[in-house]
Amino acid sequence: MGRILGIDYGSKRIGLAITDASQIIASPFKTVTTHNLEFQISELSRIIEEEDVSQIVIGLPLGLKGNYTTQTKKTEQFADLIRKEIDLPVSFYDERLTSVQAKRILQSEGKQPSREKELVDETAAAIMLQAFLDSR
Repeated sequence: MGRILGIDYGSKRIGLAITDASQIIASPFKTVTTHNLEFQISELSRIIEEEDVSQIVIGLPLGLKGNYTTQTKKTEQFADLIRKEIDLPVSFYDERLTSVQAKRILQSEGKQPSREKELVDETAAAIMLQAFLDSR
């Protein structure tokens, strides 16, 4: 059983979270900050190999009423690219309000989310991934 990689896909940054080997706990992992799709896929492939990832869960950014948005469509296109380039199961999980939760958590830890955007994205990915784990 490999780890699960959680992805919070954004137009500026991609927040990543990863589970422990037992797939019980999700933790913030890393942020990829380039717009170059080739590099993004290459970096994800490297992480998948190094961290023994067996599954990918991508946060699906739905509107508050569950409707599809422009970002939802961009995320689905990114997922299609991952499916073409990486031979692993890829699924979606609702990520509504995870960034808000992440900012609150970081503020409670005395951090400044407005200055640590990468940490917000990683934490949002971890919140989404943990919710995915808990729902199984």
